[in-house]
Amino acid sequence: MAISRDKKNELVADMSQLLASSKTTVFAAYQGLSVKDVQVLRAKARENGVVIRVIKNRLVRVVLAANPTYKDVDTSGLTGQLLYATCAEDEVASAKILNDFAKTNDALVIAGGFSGEGALLSADDVKALASLPSKSQLIAEVIAQLLSPVHDVTNALSGNLHALLDGVEAKATS
Repeated sequence: MAISRDKKNELVADMSQLLASSKTTVFAAYQGLSVKDVQVLRAKARENGVVIRVIKNRLVRVVLAANPTYKDVDTSGLTGQLLYATCAEDEVASAKILNDFAKTNDALVIAGGFSGEGALLSADDVKALASLPSKSQLIAEVIAQLLSPVHDVTNALSGNLHALLDGVEAKATS
């Protein structure tokens, strides 16, 4: 059954909004995945704030052409049955979700992506992005590095204080 013009306009508007708010959009070929597998993928994505849409490539081209950030992007790679994963909060979440799912399901093949700045990402770029730690992990690592000197100074001072107290205690008992 063909999709009505109103439904197509609604899909284009929805995808435009997702793409405008997304930090990274990843697309993957899903031919051969069962409906149950796609449902499992969507559930994992939802848990991590990632939105997955299956939309015709022609409609995605319309969305890209209408968005000033993506209007010059090469869309020749948008062929076959593709699903699109977007995330507004984290740059690596959509890549990580699809990459992790593709490791266990050979039918899902990452085809590429779009950065929030309008650059086209190759499949290898997306896989490299997926190997990065999440935003919260990176923030935690930076904070740990910043607090390291503070912990070192505290430990050094407490070590000297313990040595002084041990000396005072030795004098008091003798």
